[in-house]
Amino acid sequence: MYRLIYWRGWNLRHLSIFLAICIASIITACEDSPRKPVQQAATVRFSAASTLEGQVTDRNGLLKTGKVLVSDAQNQVLAIADIQEGRFQVTVSENTALPLVLSVESADLRAVVVDPWQKRYDINTLTTAIAEKAKALGGYSRSNMVRAAETTVDMPAANRTSTGFRGDLTTQYGGWH
Repeated sequence: MYRLIYWRGWNLRHLSIFLAICIASIITACEDSPRKPVQQAATVRFSAASTLEGQVTDRNGLLKTGKVLVSDAQNQVLAIADIQEGRFQVTVSENTALPLVLSVESADLRAVVVDPWQKRYDINTLTTAIAEKAKALGGYSRSNMVRAAETTVDMPAANRTSTGFRGDLTTQYGGWH
């Protein structure tokens, strides 16, 4: 018939039972370990007063006039800037918590501020689509904004990697990574 395989006095059947018991005890030990509480991400804030600026465009081109509203996560307006010849500039105070929503008063256009080091924010239909997608993903967190931008921007798959990039590789993604 068949022979039992022996390894140092153990046959294959005994060895497989021993391994199954070891694996089961490891899995059980992992499940019984105390779970760490989920920590809330620290609130990101501007460390100093910061000036945000950019262009405002809609489907027809530059918006010549209007107002840009700067709102916090609770939709409370913190600052207002005038649009002049398609551009805006607004200063937010030190210690202002992110995210901030830059919205155009007279149009359904917005952009979201999630990084305190970035100062230029164009407001257009693409930034509005990214903001809507991030909100649908669960809110205006940095990770949701990145995911929304990656899935909203229409880019050929070949250009998403360095091997498919047909330009100067030292300038792609802001330089070598």
